Amino acid sequence: MQTKDVREKILSLMRDGSYAPMTSEELVDALGHDVNPNKFWDELLALEQNGEIIKTRFETYGLPEKMGLVAGRFQLTSKGFGFVIPDNKGDRPDVFIPPRALHGAMNNDRVLARVNNAAQGKKPEGEILRIITHANNKVVGVFHQTGDFAFVTPDDKRIGQDVYVMRKHFNGAKDGQKVVVEITEWPQEHRKAEGKVTEVLGNIGDVGLEILSIIKQNDLPLTFPEEVLEASRKVPKSIKKSELAGRRDLRERTVVTVDGEDAKDLDDAVYVEQINDNEYLLGVYIADVSYYVTEDSVLDKEARERGTSVYLVDRVLPMLPERLSNGICSLNAGEDRLSMACEMHIDKMGKVLSYEIFPAVINVRHRLSYNIVRAILAGDKEMCDKYEDILPMIARMDILRQILHDKRARRGAVDFDLPEQKVILDEKLHPIEIVQRIHGNAESIIEEFMLAANETVAQHMFNQHWPFIYRVHDIPNEEKMQEFAKLLANFNIKFIPKEETEPKDIQQAVKEIAGRPEERLVTTVALRSMKQAVYQTDNIGHFGLAAKYYTHFTSPIRRYPDLIVHRLLRAWMTKPTLKEADAEKLGDKLDVIADHSSIRERAAADAERATVDLKMCEY
Repeated sequence: MQTKDVREKILSLMRDGSYAPMTSEELVDALGHDVNPNKFWDELLALEQNGEIIKTRFETYGLPEKMGLVAGRFQLTSKGFGFVIPDNKGDRPDVFIPPRALHGAMNNDRVLARVNNAAQGKKPEGEILRIITHANNKVVGVFHQTGDFAFVTPDDKRIGQDVYVMRKHFNGAKDGQKVVVEITEWPQEHRKAEGKVTEVLGNIGDVGLEILSIIKQNDLPLTFPEEVLEASRKVPKSIKKSELAGRRDLRERTVVTVDGEDAKDLDDAVYVEQINDNEYLLGVYIADVSYYVTEDSVLDKEARERGTSVYLVDRVLPMLPERLSNGICSLNAGEDRLSMACEMHIDKMGKVLSYEIFPAVINVRHRLSYNIVRAILAGDKEMCDKYEDILPMIARMDILRQILHDKRARRGAVDFDLPEQKVILDEKLHPIEIVQRIHGNAESIIEEFMLAANETVAQHMFNQHWPFIYRVHDIPNEEKMQEFAKLLANFNIKFIPKEETEPKDIQQAVKEIAGRPEERLVTTVALRSMKQAVYQTDNIGHFGLAAKYYTHFTSPIRRYPDLIVHRLLRAWMTKPTLKEADAEKLGDKLDVIADHSSIRERAAADAERATVDLKMCEY
């Protein structure tokens, strides 16, 4: 019996409405003989340590929510108060924690809190009882020396308190410098955190220091370890003939890539053919990174830890070394490349009539940019002459884009057209211009094609009953929707919150505000009222896309979950059915990968946003 099975049996018993707190011995008896006693004790202890169950002073066990307690992630604000966001939130609201009740908790710590009964109509308030796991073992901040001791004031105001450093732990840091401090003693109610300086980043005002601070603050790696670079150097630069066995040869097909002007890691290529008046063939060909990055190899472990490539305002911190990301894995024009293909037959209503997923070898005919496609669609003579061989396909691509977009709109997908800014830097990394990113038909072509492939692959693996990583987006919290409705009422837009809001409800509200001066305010609030999309093994659908099945399949060079999806597809092709024990073991592993990938994605997004904001302020 697998770990996950034992854990679920314990939790399932406790979730039963008739359950009353039991001792460990009573739990063993209640669960019966099919539970391995050794695994039971290990899992009971793990559940208690993780805050998923509580041990009372009477030596009995129960769920925190049945005891007026809540386990979850603590978000501290710069004003000194915070909120506990419950695990497996469901309909449970966030718990407000006033400054007097933090008891040493820091931003992003996982905590156990006691919930006090909330007054009618108000959010529940509570106090933190225990810190389950600390999130901030390293802090970036300014070093302030006072005699034989110092304090590091964190850059991240949400951390909420300085870190005390003794002289023997200065490690060469001088007053006013930016440093990284590792926490050695966690804060308690009347005592600050203690730490030691592990790295001096530089002096305030040094060029590039603030971006370096953001990188360190989000625990992002600047370089690859030598053993990872050595492993990448062993990857061949070209494909051998023997590697084509078992692959469909599509090198004669007119496949193209469409990316930004400065993109170097090209992991998706496309092809469109009109079969008849009612049917199109859409081919999406993704770099077969999993062929080169094998499970538990040095390259795989590094990619898993990083989770994602990070696109900062002045640099890229790639998930894979350049030898792979810009070399053999990148779908460079005119070069044979291994790919994982998803070919879909789509009708004029956007329905996928049939599909195939298979390994292939391709040779990209043209490396297009969004600007080139935009010019072709606009009838630019120079570009039309240059790419005369693919003009009919570009036209078909735009028609199919509209078909797929209309299908998503009919089912209620929410498209937020919020403007994005790009900061242009000079050679010395000083901002010289802020431009608005264009999102027109050229960008939408690739977006719609990738969405279609992601949905098709997710539905396919769901139907195979294989453990899988989905990209999910839960329904919004009813309380947030009530607040959104109040905002819309100010602009005479009727929005009725439901227990389970549907995507079409928000889509309709966004449509009604379109073109009005309040449009940006309303769409921003709508976006913030929705939950974050995450990776998980339980398929609950994607609310924002109004999709029943969704995954990330199309970017394995820069996202680790996509690499795992490819690996799972390859495993399924080799062995279509799994034994129950193997499926449970794989599911446990995927749970850990999904959680870690979601965390690294948030850190990357925070860093990307912070560096753009920094350069915009500098401008």
